[in-house]
Amino acid sequence: MRKKIKEKEIKGIYGIAILLFLAFLFVPVVVLFQQSLEGETGFSLAHYGAMLTQKGFGLAVRHSLEVSIVSAIVATLLAFLLAYTVHYTNAPGGYKKFIRLAAQLPMLLPTITYGFAIIYSFGKQGLLTRLFGRQLFDIYGFKGLVIGYVIYTLPVSFMLLSNTMGYIDKKFMVVSRIMGDTPLKSFLQTIIRPLLGTFATSFVQCFFLCFTDYGIPESVGGKYEVVATVLYNEMLGSIPNFNNGAVVAVIMLVPSIVSILLLKFLERYNIRYNKISTIELAKNKMRDVLCVIGSAVVLLCVFAIFAVIFIMPFIQEWPYRAVFTLGHFQDVLRDNTLTAVYKNSLFVAFLTAIFGTILAYGCALVSARSSLRGSVKQVIESTALITNTIPGMVIGIAYMLVFSGTTLQNTFFLIIICNMIHYFSTPYLMIKNALLKLNTSWEATAKLLGDSWGKTLLRIITPNMSSTLMEVFGYYFVNAMVTVSAVIFIAGARTMVITTKIKELQYFMKFNEIFVLSILILLTNLCMKGVLFLLSDRKKSESKVKKEKNIMKMRQVTAMMMVCLVAGSLMLGGCSAGDSKASGSSDDQVIIYSNADEEAVDAMKETLDANGYEGEYMFQTFGTSELGGKLIAEGKNLEADLVTMSSFYLDSAQEQNTMFQDLTFDYTTISENDASDFYAPITKQEGAIIVNTELLKENHLDTPKSIKDLADEQYKDLISVTDIKSSSTAWLLIQALVSEYGEDGAKDVLKGIYANAGDNIEDSGSAPLKKVRAGEVAVGFGLRHQAVADKEDGLPIDYVDPTEGNFSLTESVAVVDKDNGDKADKAMEMAQCIIEKGRKALQKTYPLAIYEGEKDSDNKSAYPKVFSEKLTADLLEKHQELSEACK
Repeated sequence: MRKKIKEKEIKGIYGIAILLFLAFLFVPVVVLFQQSLEGETGFSLAHYGAMLTQKGFGLAVRHSLEVSIVSAIVATLLAFLLAYTVHYTNAPGGYKKFIRLAAQLPMLLPTITYGFAIIYSFGKQGLLTRLFGRQLFDIYGFKGLVIGYVIYTLPVSFMLLSNTMGYIDKKFMVVSRIMGDTPLKSFLQTIIRPLLGTFATSFVQCFFLCFTDYGIPESVGGKYEVVATVLYNEMLGSIPNFNNGAVVAVIMLVPSIVSILLLKFLERYNIRYNKISTIELAKNKMRDVLCVIGSAVVLLCVFAIFAVIFIMPFIQEWPYRAVFTLGHFQDVLRDNTLTAVYKNSLFVAFLTAIFGTILAYGCALVSARSSLRGSVKQVIESTALITNTIPGMVIGIAYMLVFSGTTLQNTFFLIIICNMIHYFSTPYLMIKNALLKLNTSWEATAKLLGDSWGKTLLRIITPNMSSTLMEVFGYYFVNAMVTVSAVIFIAGARTMVITTKIKELQYFMKFNEIFVLSILILLTNLCMKGVLFLLSDRKKSESKVKKEKNIMKMRQVTAMMMVCLVAGSLMLGGCSAGDSKASGSSDDQVIIYSNADEEAVDAMKETLDANGYEGEYMFQTFGTSELGGKLIAEGKNLEADLVTMSSFYLDSAQEQNTMFQDLTFDYTTISENDASDFYAPITKQEGAIIVNTELLKENHLDTPKSIKDLADEQYKDLISVTDIKSSSTAWLLIQALVSEYGEDGAKDVLKGIYANAGDNIEDSGSAPLKKVRAGEVAVGFGLRHQAVADKEDGLPIDYVDPTEGNFSLTESVAVVDKDNGDKADKAMEMAQCIIEKGRKALQKTYPLAIYEGEKDSDNKSAYPKVFSEKLTADLLEKHQELSEACK
């Protein structure tokens, strides 16, 4: 009877978990599969053929496999050294506690900052480069990726290995020595063998974290293209292709099959202990000294890279104005939206941690402490691996496709579920490995004593698992605080979190402010980890009664903490909602989505406020690709009522989704190519050559006068340009070359430019200026107005209007076609206000005249030109093919 009750409870847990995964994992994955097979007349393998034969795709997959395997092996070995020092040496107790905390430092920070930290540490003008007097190694490509990936995955590997080591019975070390085993044999039999399964798990976890990460390759990948960058370019490049992107996502799942077979094979090496004995470790000074020194070197290297995060925000402008300032902190704290998004982040992180831990614990109980069939358990095992293999941005896009237009769109609920699913694998494996180490006879003994399975779970298993559960709680909390890849696609204007603010600042190139927010996130995560560590640090007692009391006390404290966290989360959510209403954020507000630069956003806000719309709208900015993806995927279901976006993107979105309504006000543009029935242009953004004047002198380089000059060999490895596949900024350069030299001539020049750029062909439109500003290169091609602003700020940045011409891209405002009465009318009024009353303010930054009656501003470019053809997605695709032929 008891067994039936237990089985009923286990089956209930299993059923709930499966329903959750079915709705929020398997259905979105199926949608992606359908997307990959979607042809013009039905299902087709055409997209698979296109991707598998695409130039460079096979090489990118090989690169991903190589760098991920090396990084996973290195991370696992380094994590083992740290965990071994904690569990198997006589190092000072305080130092062991320090290792536990320090080893997890990288996971307390958003991965979006890793690339910046590496550049500002080891780059040509990096902090460590200046300290050593020379650049230690080239940070772009394989080496930079391995460094970034090892730092990224080290915490996960350490947590897995350290957690398992805590459940290994150390008395077998004594037995092995008594039986006369050599030190090496004893080491292999009593430490390595019990860890084989965890080693494999660590390798797989680290491998897929590396294999699916995009943030680090985006910063330091250079020419070493990996499959994650291919996925980004297909999903969120200058021309999104969800079908090809879905193919890449499906291909990225293939290695998971090998992983499932590997882990299943290694399960036979799991060792169970009837009890966990604590012994006094044998004294071995050489072992202790070597482990302490080795672990210290590992942690020092990690700290050295992340030191810039704590130094750069206090420097006015590195490396040109190395004076102390608090201005960057003040600028961030003055941001009126910061308090709201910070509360949102805490709310999301707390609830993700609570319900994520419950989900992982329930699934681990099914796998490790039930008598259900192996095939049933394998469903959860496979699910855990699948969640680990799907990149966050793929989950985000899949959620956009599935939940667009539903009540879950842009809600906290969807963000929390997404985090629970996305980060399920590691918590599940941690709890499962810990449960497998516990004595399997506990439930049988409790049953003989008359306890139900539920009581056994609460009174025996859970107290002995409290340390692991708290570690899992911390893991979920921290990852929910630092994640951005999936959230950026499913968060709405009212549900934005702090990492999306960092993404916004990256778009505006405010890297010092990014470091400030990273410090804020770090402090929050440190506080949480510190509290959990103190609660889980149970002291050993010689008295069994005292130990039982400690366990009981621990259970009570844990329960009280969980209650407090739930209450705090609800209060934070309420406060956030209250603040939102207090600031005028209600359902009546017009939501404005924009890819515009900060100067344009500020000008539009000032115009709207000055004309009576203050408090009646909410602005949310995105990168061009992210917003473009949302337009294509969500259509009329877009949360926004008003959109400002690159005109050719608006044309594509309208052609595919018919999502914008015709404007009800009249306007007349100077160029017919800028006119449209459903949008009105607000700015023209021009391209220009950007130079670092100090580096030009230092390297004895001539100041380039034309884009053609960038193909000169004197600029070898000293220029940076963007890739037209991932950034429309590169289109400005190619327009100029094609217009001046024709397609064949443009190819000749472009080949030379790409050869000179080397690893500095960037995916982001702001990246060339970022590298010129950071002293990584001397010359770049980017947006003219950004270089103008840097020069006015006194940085050693100048700009050159190329003789081939300053070509431009137009950004426009459009009103989403929604049947929401007065709100739709207000959105149309705001669009008209921006066009008719905001252009004067906009021309201070964007000098070109657009409308009849306007004149170019004084800071206009020297050679403004317009491409002979209307800029369309088809023309962009044609120029992409031209660009690819030159690589």
